[in-house]
Amino acid sequence: MGRFSAPLATSFADFGLRGLGEDMSVLDVGCGPGMLTAELVRRLGDERVSAVDPQPSFIAAVQAAYPEVDAQVASAEDLPHETATFGATLAQLVVHFMADPARGVQEMKRVTVPGGRVSACVWAHADDSGPLSGFWRAVQRIDPGADDESGLTGSARGEIVALFEGAGLREVTEELLTVALEFATFEEWWLPFTEAVGPAGAYVARLGEDRRERLVTELRREYGEGPFSLQVAAWAATGRV
Repeated sequence: MGRFSAPLATSFADFGLRGLGEDMSVLDVGCGPGMLTAELVRRLGDERVSAVDPQPSFIAAVQAAYPEVDAQVASAEDLPHETATFGATLAQLVVHFMADPARGVQEMKRVTVPGGRVSACVWAHADDSGPLSGFWRAVQRIDPGADDESGLTGSARGEIVALFEGAGLREVTEELLTVALEFATFEEWWLPFTEAVGPAGAYVARLGEDRRERLVTELRREYGEGPFSLQVAAWAATGRV
């Protein structure tokens, strides 16, 4: 998903930092290998950016790339920062992975200064416009009982807004962020699915050879041989503390 989340980071940073000054500190919650972290560093400088993720390997990657960033192993539900520390706290493609999204958003609010901004985004899986929507459409044509990602928290319009308003954030607004990506060939698009990463990769890994070949046939019908372009979307919400 990194090939989609890297360009998303630009739009999400525009959205989450809108109307805020450039002299603030910011926190990237659930930073992963650092897609959003990199964009925040580019805009604000290493010394103004902090990041957390529960996976030590991701934090190690961020520390290696940006030694001056305060990167720590921690979950969204238990942030290791003082109250009212950051001018903006952002979570890109993380809410649906939180064990307790309501608590995670409350923690994001706690560490943000009064008047600061809390923002989050999740791929619009429920609206059939996420990066994996075409993959799951093909899956369900041959395996109607397969679970897709449309039920993930935040993937439908209004769900992140409800979390934010439940946490007491003010002036909550929502926007659909779009990303376009070009693929020269079907194989370029397909290769990451064979590496058993994420729900889609795990599904492919469970298939026998015959069922995998059948899925590939369906996916070629869905996308063609290439080149092709995918325009995908994520729901984003932001609110003031």
